[in-house]
Amino acid sequence: MLNDYQLLRIPGPTPIPPSVQRAMTKPMIGHRDQETKDLLKQIKPKLRKLFGTKEDVAIVAGSGTAGMEAAVVNTVTPGDEVLVLVTGAFGDRFVKICEAYNLHVHRLDYPWGVALRPEEIQEYLLHHPFIKAVFATHCETSTGVLNPIQELAASIKEVTDALFIVDGVSSVGGVEVNMDDWQIDICVTGSQKALMLPPGLVFIAASKNAWNTIEHNQHPRFYLDLRKYRDNQQFDSTPFTPAISLLYGLEQSLQLLDSEGLANVWKRHQLMKQMTRAAFEAHGIPLLTNDTDASPTVTAIQPFNFHPDNVRQLVKKEFGLVLAGGQQQLKGKIFRIGHMGYCTPADILQTISCLELGLAKLGILYNVGIGVNAAQHAYLRGGSP
Repeated sequence: MLNDYQLLRIPGPTPIPPSVQRAMTKPMIGHRDQETKDLLKQIKPKLRKLFGTKEDVAIVAGSGTAGMEAAVVNTVTPGDEVLVLVTGAFGDRFVKICEAYNLHVHRLDYPWGVALRPEEIQEYLLHHPFIKAVFATHCETSTGVLNPIQELAASIKEVTDALFIVDGVSSVGGVEVNMDDWQIDICVTGSQKALMLPPGLVFIAASKNAWNTIEHNQHPRFYLDLRKYRDNQQFDSTPFTPAISLLYGLEQSLQLLDSEGLANVWKRHQLMKQMTRAAFEAHGIPLLTNDTDASPTVTAIQPFNFHPDNVRQLVKKEFGLVLAGGQQQLKGKIFRIGHMGYCTPADILQTISCLELGLAKLGILYNVGIGVNAAQHAYLRGGSP
């Protein structure tokens, strides 16, 4: 195998399209010059479309976790009651952020691999009327679960005025998000997932309702003060030095998504999910989630007769195929395949083929090709079960 060959199939960072790579090599420009203002002006409407909102989207140099923290520090103050819905490691991260800011945290846990149930959250809120914000994860990357955010938002808004704040780090750009129509108050995503960029940018969109809270919130904040970003956006600028090379890449990435059409982007991700699931179901290898709860951007496999890390190590050595392991309580129990962003059905067929060969070399499979065949038929069905 070529030493520098890599087939990156983890749920972030994800592969970068060649045109995005080229865009990021453009010469550096002054971050307060007109060229940067023009760049931001071109990006703004495409980000609004991606989030499904009429509001501008803040662009912050930082990680997805920085965006999650910004959502907390701008909306609530120490002692406030908040509800965090935990379906995996990143729901748990929201808990840790809230606890770091001395909030009164109500934690509602679901089994890892199971999506949350809106009617249960609504019942909980009816019994806890002083909760000021509800935090949820759209795609729980650690388990491959896609939570029903649209239905959850409707349930929440029926019984409370609490803000609804969503981690969309591994969903936005691969799954439909419609902030305004769904009544999401804040949505956060990162650059290194479905947006096909390197890590380093976080995007934060807020509703008018959320902006009213942010404006009157007295909690101290500086770099993550969303009011600064909003005020600077009126002049096509940022309050602090932007990651200019990443902005060049972002412009091109958004252009690629726009050219494909967002509805087609979502359909492609759904198709890759069906292909991946069909392959493992054909071999009788268990999946962590059921079909209803499964995410279009990442699939978690929970084998019963081999250690996940053994196959991960072998396919990386033999084929340069990089897969993700489990996190926290699922460490050593699952492996995960990322199929988001710069990824096509052809990449899924290659991934499944390499995995079948790896499992055959480990003496686990004797019927190589069944998974690829199942994925091919899922493709021909257009992703329909």
